[in-house]
Amino acid sequence: MRRLKVFIINGTILTFTSIFLQFIGVSFGVYISNRIGQEAVGLYQLLMSVYSFGITLALSGINLTCMRIISEELAKESLGNVKGAIKKCLLYSLLFGLLSFFVLSISSSLIATNILHSKIESKTICIMALALPFVSICSCINGYFSAVRHVIKSSLLQIVEQFFRIFVVTYLLNYVFTPSINSACLAIVFGSTLSEVLTCICTFALFLFDNKKYVKQNTSFPVKNILRISLPISFTSYIRSGLSTLKQVLVPLKLESFGLSCTASLSQYGIINGMVLPIILFPSTFLNSFSGLLIPEFSSFNIKKENTRIKKSIEKIFKYTMFFSFFVVGFFYCFSDNLSVIIYKNIELSKYIKILAPIIIFMYLDNIVDGILKGLDKQVAVMIINIVDLISSIIFICILLPIYGIVGYLIVLFISEILNATLSIFVLLHSVKIKFDYKKLILRPILVLFFTVILTNIFKFETYSTFFLVLDGLVFAVFYFLFSFMFKFIRKEDLKL
Repeated sequence: MRRLKVFIINGTILTFTSIFLQFIGVSFGVYISNRIGQEAVGLYQLLMSVYSFGITLALSGINLTCMRIISEELAKESLGNVKGAIKKCLLYSLLFGLLSFFVLSISSSLIATNILHSKIESKTICIMALALPFVSICSCINGYFSAVRHVIKSSLLQIVEQFFRIFVVTYLLNYVFTPSINSACLAIVFGSTLSEVLTCICTFALFLFDNKKYVKQNTSFPVKNILRISLPISFTSYIRSGLSTLKQVLVPLKLESFGLSCTASLSQYGIINGMVLPIILFPSTFLNSFSGLLIPEFSSFNIKKENTRIKKSIEKIFKYTMFFSFFVVGFFYCFSDNLSVIIYKNIELSKYIKILAPIIIFMYLDNIVDGILKGLDKQVAVMIINIVDLISSIIFICILLPIYGIVGYLIVLFISEILNATLSIFVLLHSVKIKFDYKKLILRPILVLFFTVILTNIFKFETYSTFFLVLDGLVFAVFYFLFSFMFKFIRKEDLKL
């Protein structure tokens, strides 16, 4: 019972922290979009795809590796190995952080010319690369904090980092840099790098204080135990991240093949990836926090061979995830117009929110399933699935976008999320020998959602106001819960922990 309470408390802390950070992040994203324009947003998204590859190289699987190793040592009550293990993990993260910095810096001119359409200077990429060693060290320590269930420390630091970043970027955009695309991206990158350095210093200080309780034994923790987990993750994550970057780079290029200008292509790309998807992904904050915590929990179950607990936990998690996912789909379908006008003052985004709403079910379920699989030592399978997904996405981008333009990109997003979620669920069900109850998890929530949306549309206020949107949301929630009980999608016992 105490273990469950710790899990719920940590999950709640992470959830509220993530919600707050996501809200601040989306609000800041809206400010950035309005400040720099859709073309600059598209270019910044391309820049972030390059940065994402740099982060993948810098991390090289260290977050999951550290989390898994510390969780396993604690489960075996080998407390003396914890200090030695975390020290080796930190050295590993520093090595790959520096490697990623040099790789990105050396290739900065090539990236600026061939990927960023020569609209962003190479020095912007070099400044961005400076953050990578600090990001890697932070990721390693955060893996440790997750394993020892001290997530409140990393959560507080994330809040400090976000506020510092917003303050610096806003100041630079308003008072220092000229209003050009390169200057805008440079301001954002410079502020983000400074915030990463500050966060790393504070995180390391907290880690030194927390780590004092573990006494190092005379025996040295073997590096092969780290490499056993990190190398397979690293190898597949490099491929995955490289393909992901290629995928993002191809989108505006193939939109140009459809007949759009470079500016129009970057603007369309910025609308979907920089404006619509952040809204679609915002509610996943509720699941992401618990998804990360599932890794050490299921890792502990797996080490102790508690197969019954694994199966029961998965069944409950499936139901909670589907309940939440269908709720979010219905909310976006009912209130996409309101959200588009309130957030971006642009009702044109509503159609994209409505179209993409159904893939939320696959996105959110895949997120949770991936967390469980990583806890069950199936991280390589997760990476392989992601690679298959990316390869298929790249193929469809090359085929569909020159013919259908932005509609083709929307089709690719659906194919990608459905394929990824389906393969992940298949691997999980095969690994733990349980069945996916389609009647309870698919048919019932569809009925619940159908009647909820109909009644909500009848009673909702036809006005673009935050106050009335909150009222309409409460009405939607009441109907959703009522029909969920009526169609036995959820029962009273499901509300008990």
